[in-house]
Amino acid sequence: STAAEDQNVALNTDESHDNKLTKDDTDHDALSYIDSRGDGSTGGGGLPMPNNSKNKIYLDEEDTSSDGLRRPKVGAEMPNGRPSWFRVPAPSQAKDSRYAEVKESLQDLNLHTVCEEAQCPNIGECWNSGTGTIMLLGDTCTRGCMFCAVDTSQTPPPPDPFEPFKTADAVSRWGVDYIVLTSVDRDDIPDGGSGHFATTVELIKHQSPEMLVEVLASDFRGDLNAVEKLALSGLDVYAHNVETVERLQKFVRDKRAGYKQSMSTLEHAKKVKPGLYTKTSIMLGLGETDDEVIQTMKDLREIDVDVVTFGQYLRPTETHLSVVEYVSPEKFDYFRKVGEELGFKYVASGPMVRSSYKAGEFFLEHMIKRERLETESS
Repeated sequence: STAAEDQNVALNTDESHDNKLTKDDTDHDALSYIDSRGDGSTGGGGLPMPNNSKNKIYLDEEDTSSDGLRRPKVGAEMPNGRPSWFRVPAPSQAKDSRYAEVKESLQDLNLHTVCEEAQCPNIGECWNSGTGTIMLLGDTCTRGCMFCAVDTSQTPPPPDPFEPFKTADAVSRWGVDYIVLTSVDRDDIPDGGSGHFATTVELIKHQSPEMLVEVLASDFRGDLNAVEKLALSGLDVYAHNVETVERLQKFVRDKRAGYKQSMSTLEHAKKVKPGLYTKTSIMLGLGETDDEVIQTMKDLREIDVDVVTFGQYLRPTETHLSVVEYVSPEKFDYFRKVGEELGFKYVASGPMVRSSYKAGEFFLEHMIKRERLETESS
């Protein structure tokens, strides 16, 4: 979830992966941006966020945490200036670009992408490479997370019953080997949309058997039967985002989401299909500490999650949570190294990394194919 105002920012893509950063190096600035943060209830907590409104910014009374830990808050002061390491390529407007081709095919079939709905800054880079993340079940979410730019409503339109067929048709046109499917939360549907997802995966696999399919799913309200239905649908990567560290869950996510509930869905997906790859994503810059991030990684490894991604939180609008800090590329690289030491098969960590990102998908595609070949030959 990223901001339109942040789409024209700059990123130095030549990040060094040889920089060694010790805990002592990072502790000295751990509390360098202490801000008063609210309790995260105003404008969130399961209530629909106003869509593209110019409502007032919610400014709570000053409430500094007694433990000195930072918390995100709507309307809080943003860090001064935007770091020099943000740069993303603008989408190509050439008629023969892959960006134009992907956009046209989506429009023809009336499909949505999280790339557009969540205002992802990587849309030009990913679409020009022919990669996109299709958002199923419509473009309106039943939850009101305080970081997300997607439209919200407690009574969204019913899903398009033909969407699974349209999606299978679209991805076969793109000529890609790896596709990501995601969705808004649909708490208004008994199974949370799990059956809709499963049908889409089955149709894609029927039409393009060699295509690898990643699904970035909701938590289905903790319904493990819904998790199982999707995990056994034939997909290759089961992804669900825990979004932030445990302490910050109530400030960042809708009240119907939660750390333990998210962990349970990832754990159950692997339990019902042991060979399934599991993946999650964490936003940084919301006031988390290094120790909290590392503990989250340890919790994920306890349930055998294979892949984790870290990216910088960027505020979509002034009615969403303010950024607490812009995390440096060196800190992102530090967490990458820690994650690899903890045993993740892959860690993507950088300011502009998102849960669905073409570089990560490229790596996963080749890793999955290689490991399956090794299993077949052994």
